[in-house]
Amino acid sequence: MKKFICILLVVCAAVLAVAVSACAKDKNKGVSAYDIFAIYDDETQTLTGTVDFDYYNSTENEINDLKFNLYGNAFREGATYAPVSKTYENKAYYGGKSYGSMEVTGVENCASWTITGEDENVLTVNLVEPVYPEQRVEIKISYTLKLAKVNHRTGVTRDTVNLGNFYPVLCAYSAEGFIECPYYYCGDPFVSECANYTVTLDMPENLTAASSGKVVSESVTDGRKKCSYTLNNARDFALVLSDKFEVISENVDGVEVSYYYISDSNAQVSLSAAAESVKYFSNTFGQYMYPTLSVVQTGFCYGGMEYPALTMIADGLDSDNNVYTIVHENAHQWWYAMVGSDQINNAWQDEGLAEYSTLMFFENNPTYGFTRTGLVKTATNAYRAFFSVYNQLNGSVDTSMSRKLCEYSGEFEYNNVTYNKGLIMFDTLRNSIGDEKFLSGLKTYFKNNVGKIASAEDLYGCFIKSGTDLEGFFESFVEGKILI
Repeated sequence: MKKFICILLVVCAAVLAVAVSACAKDKNKGVSAYDIFAIYDDETQTLTGTVDFDYYNSTENEINDLKFNLYGNAFREGATYAPVSKTYENKAYYGGKSYGSMEVTGVENCASWTITGEDENVLTVNLVEPVYPEQRVEIKISYTLKLAKVNHRTGVTRDTVNLGNFYPVLCAYSAEGFIECPYYYCGDPFVSECANYTVTLDMPENLTAASSGKVVSESVTDGRKKCSYTLNNARDFALVLSDKFEVISENVDGVEVSYYYISDSNAQVSLSAAAESVKYFSNTFGQYMYPTLSVVQTGFCYGGMEYPALTMIADGLDSDNNVYTIVHENAHQWWYAMVGSDQINNAWQDEGLAEYSTLMFFENNPTYGFTRTGLVKTATNAYRAFFSVYNQLNGSVDTSMSRKLCEYSGEFEYNNVTYNKGLIMFDTLRNSIGDEKFLSGLKTYFKNNVGKIASAEDLYGCFIKSGTDLEGFFESFVEGKILI
């Protein structure tokens, strides 16, 4: 454990009072804000950055320290939790094992800071003074992100640079305090609260950046390009860089949907799936809240990955799987980006719902060749096969859905319990209460929880309020009591 003491930049009570007052900015009232400046060096594959973080205490408690997840440290040599499972190692590490890291080089406007967490994955910043409810404080974090050569969320692929989770991000706050997120390889180990973002990236001129944010300025000087973006009410911010991107776009009710691709003979079909799914989900669940959406073909060892206003789509997919993945990841704009949940302990809550939302889109857009009957049958057959194999191997099967990511034996079990069983659960629910109540429950869930981190009980309640006794239904599925 390394511990460093900061130079106190604020040294007297009078100055502190002025500083706290100055932090109360109307533009960020009621929400924290990140102002990120980063420089990408293509030769060293390193990102050097600063985060000016304006913290707003939305809790009911005084806060004496802030905790930030350092997801980039998961790729360092000797990490306790491997970021990639043995099953996917060869697909992820295309040039052999490679390592990266996220090194915090300084924190300003604090009393001290420490690298903590189960796996050197948390930056703990001790504040000069407590921050009370509805007050603000500003700190500045300097860091260096070394990128591994890996087809993953954060890393250099053959054709792209994936900058997901590329900065220290504030841990979400719960009744037990800040939620530290070890980087388990199974699932998406992220729990984040919404904040406002201003991001400026300095990069080589030849690179094109797909971004979560809307471009507000761009300039080129001496072979370097500097782009600035904004994004409000977002759980995180991501970019993908490449010198090989082709870009096509479509406006969907004021939202600029762009498809960044490297090689896709059906690019227009892919863009249409992206645009039509945004329109369908907006009409069905609630309005998409960001001005842009970037759908990005990139090197990735799984099918795809969601970020607010940006989705990563693996570049090795065939045409059908490419379209399916685009729609699934777009569904996460509703069930992850806009309505958050605890993805570490209740992964089914966003994955199962995103998977079922994908089914709903294809059910209502039959030209893509997927049917509700076919998708339910595929999920059911896969789940039963998983159940049979695990029962034969172990004599029993844990089919509970509400458990930590690290409690899954691997991707096979995780995928069947969260995706397939989740889809089966929502289809069974829909058959039980009817389309009208089912759709009404989803609309209510979105409306009541947009911008928040919803609990499983928040989801249940939106259907129970319809007048149907469903407590036993959800309990039987989530606790693993039902046989399928």
